[in-house]
Amino acid sequence: MTILAEHSAIHFSAPPDAYAHSPVEERGLPRDRVRLLVAGADGIRHACFRDLPEQLRAGDVVVVNDSATVAGQLDAELAKHGPIVVHLATPLEDGTWVVELRTAPDAGRAVLDAEPGDLVTAGPVTITLLEPYPYRSSPTGSGNRLWRVRASHPLEPYAAAHGRPIAYGYLDRAYPLTAYQTVFATVPGSAEMPSAARPFTTDIVTRLVSRGIAVAPVTLHTGVSSQEAGEGPQPERFRVPEATARLVTAARAGGGRVVAVGTTVTRALESAVDDAGRLVARSGWTERVVTPAHPPRIVTGLITGWHDPAASHLLLVEAVAGAVLAQRAYDAAVAEGYLWHEFGDSALFLPG
Repeated sequence: MTILAEHSAIHFSAPPDAYAHSPVEERGLPRDRVRLLVAGADGIRHACFRDLPEQLRAGDVVVVNDSATVAGQLDAELAKHGPIVVHLATPLEDGTWVVELRTAPDAGRAVLDAEPGDLVTAGPVTITLLEPYPYRSSPTGSGNRLWRVRASHPLEPYAAAHGRPIAYGYLDRAYPLTAYQTVFATVPGSAEMPSAARPFTTDIVTRLVSRGIAVAPVTLHTGVSSQEAGEGPQPERFRVPEATARLVTAARAGGGRVVAVGTTVTRALESAVDDAGRLVARSGWTERVVTPAHPPRIVTGLITGWHDPAASHLLLVEAVAGAVLAQRAYDAAVAEGYLWHEFGDSALFLPG
């Protein structure tokens, strides 16, 4: 886990009732009826997500994440705690896994006092804690949040049969895996939903294309999103296809904007920039963290949800939008009661 030296210039206090406790469909509305705050050089505007095509222009390219969410949350037992919740963050090349241990029943906080050699049981599966991942302590200094582990049985089929989507205590109840899939989800592998794309519908995609706005995919399999303050995202698997690299390059050459749908897409694209500043086809593991000190070279616009105070994602938002515009957007979102987290409202940053 990258410990970030930078701190975002964006400061705000999210209201205690700002979390979206359920998908918008549970409130009787289609996915594309969440609110959309549009932040650009001409100021702040309030819209509906279904209006997205009208906010962009011909020649722009919208880049989406085609990673599908998997069932990554398991009920388990840790001898020193009793019941806990295990979050499956990512499989590693050597057959081990990265996991996070959290308190039962609602994964409300991390379990930080586990030790190497501890055994976690989930049904017939025994999970052995090998070492902290990636070999350093939590930035709080109070323990280890992520672990590299080895399982006695394959974890993926067990999780598919007995697991559920990763969720946290602010939701009003458990929701099925289908609620955590986007319209682009075709490649299973994300521990948590690439949620910026959740409000997209086939109708929105059709209207984008009909207006001359291209839509192109990348893949980035997300890890767990429960970072503590000061933690950057963990290494993640990604792929930028050749066709997407060509399309983005052509859009930039024609004066179009490259609008990333989410922090995941931004990270994938910026991990595939060569030394000459060109986007190229690339795949593998990325540790790239986009911040104001290490700004994007390809992405010029961003569609995203709303992030908690001190979250590392705020550095990425600030790097794309600029500190002044990002602060104005967050101030407006708080004032107007926008909803936070995976089932919440959206923002479109178009700084140029």
